[in-house]
Amino acid sequence: MKKKTIGTLKVPRISVFRSNKHIYVQVIDDVNHHTLLSDSSKKKYNFKIPKTQIASKLGLILGEKAKKIGIYNFFFDINGYFYHGRVKALADGLRKTGLKF
Repeated sequence: MKKKTIGTLKVPRISVFRSNKHIYVQVIDDVNHHTLLSDSSKKKYNFKIPKTQIASKLGLILGEKAKKIGIYNFFFDINGYFYHGRVKALADGLRKTGLKF
């Protein structure tokens, strides 16, 4: 059975969606039904580098944005994806900025 994670304003949920080409990330407060931050590799990070490195850079950028608004702890919701490849690279990028989940 899948465990349901609920994010709050103090400890929001990071939701990850991965397509064949891009990766999308949202920081969500489920109690107030509000998206605090969102970013994707499609927006502006269309580099000519491997997709795992793009995911890692996206994690670093999103982590810095989260620290600016004062959020340091998260629930990490991988939406049924395996924890390897781009999802793991994104998580490692977030951890490098000092975030905990």
